[in-house]
Amino acid sequence: MELFQIGAGDPCRGLTSIVRLVRKGLLPIIQIGIPIVLIVMGTIDLGKAVISSDDKEVKAAQSRLIKRCIYAVLIFFIVTLVTVIMGLVGTSNDENIGGSSNSWADCWEQAA
Repeated sequence: MELFQIGAGDPCRGLTSIVRLVRKGLLPIIQIGIPIVLIVMGTIDLGKAVISSDDKEVKAAQSRLIKRCIYAVLIFFIVTLVTVIMGLVGTSNDENIGGSSNSWADCWEQAA
């Protein structure tokens, strides 16, 4: 018998709402929102530099835009990589303990 049995048969043990918030709220904001903001900021900087007609400033703005695009791609794929790793590492062998399979992967899928 487990020490804390908040929800019998609940793989999240009462944390379903928090896992759902992370999966449907925070991860999409991080994965989609932050890259969009980075690219828009870089585009605005480049636009300001082009309007100012300073070649040195345009090259610096191009460099910043390229760096921000690379950061945006990295953030997008890091979130995906972390999700995949958590899915692989999160599966545990709880079947021997209580006869049921309560793992992080089950909790993650239930929150979908």
